[in-house]
Amino acid sequence: MRKIQKAVIPAAGLGTRFLPATKATPKEMLPVVDKPAIQYVVEEAAAAGLSDVLMVTGRNKRALEDHFDRNYELESALTRKGDAERLVRVQESSELATMHYVRQGDPRGLGHAVLCAEPHVGDEPFAVLLGDDLIDPRDPLLTRMTEIQEREGGSVVALMEVAPEQSHLYGCAAVEGTPDGDIVRVTGLVEKPEPGDAPSNLAVIGRYVLDPAVFAVLRETEPGRGGEIQLTDALQQLAADEKLGGPVHGVVFRGRRYDTGDRGDYLRAIVRLACEREDLGPDFRTWLRAYVAAEL
Repeated sequence: MRKIQKAVIPAAGLGTRFLPATKATPKEMLPVVDKPAIQYVVEEAAAAGLSDVLMVTGRNKRALEDHFDRNYELESALTRKGDAERLVRVQESSELATMHYVRQGDPRGLGHAVLCAEPHVGDEPFAVLLGDDLIDPRDPLLTRMTEIQEREGGSVVALMEVAPEQSHLYGCAAVEGTPDGDIVRVTGLVEKPEPGDAPSNLAVIGRYVLDPAVFAVLRETEPGRGGEIQLTDALQQLAADEKLGGPVHGVVFRGRRYDTGDRGDYLRAIVRLACEREDLGPDFRTWLRAYVAAEL
């Protein structure tokens, strides 16, 4: 199988759940402690060996390009001040990967955003990383997924066990077991099923490793739930007919995941990550304990 080198990060969403903060600032640039959420995602791709990153953007997303570019004026100012620590942190984002950008134009769903990547990806397998899901670097989910794709072919999705009352928030998978404890064979997918209609408690989270055959399927996929072209619908076709592009496997993830797509979970993600930081954690945890004790 071909070595996976390219990652696609859809980042054209409007971020309406975070208005008015996202009126002029891309939601992907909202800070999680002291780094924008999107940088965590690019760091994850780079750590998995994906050195070529295509970001699918939209209008008012220029800040994403600027963040991963050099800022010579800022670097010069930090150099003059002798602030080597901050200089290194500023330069990190521009040295993570080779960055490319394409605009989606109309927000027509995740499937359409992935289809926008076809001219760049070509006939290679590739990864898709959604910016709302931050995966802890101590849990190398993407590396595991690329290993499975390179071994088995086809496509691989990340799955997570969810409570039945949460299944309507995700695409849910029908699966069969395999000899590998964390790997399942996906036989079907349902996008945001109604309560009681989910085929399992395994929900698709925002990491995919896809066979390029998905592009041909997406071109023929009609708008689905929400009037958008759903990547889940295309994967359902691939799972139902392996002749289209090989099997679909799932990696059941039980590691640390931070959901920044919801305001409450975004705040919880910041607290969890800040508590674990060596430079911030000790003082922050002390304050947090005192605050919680006083409020309760």
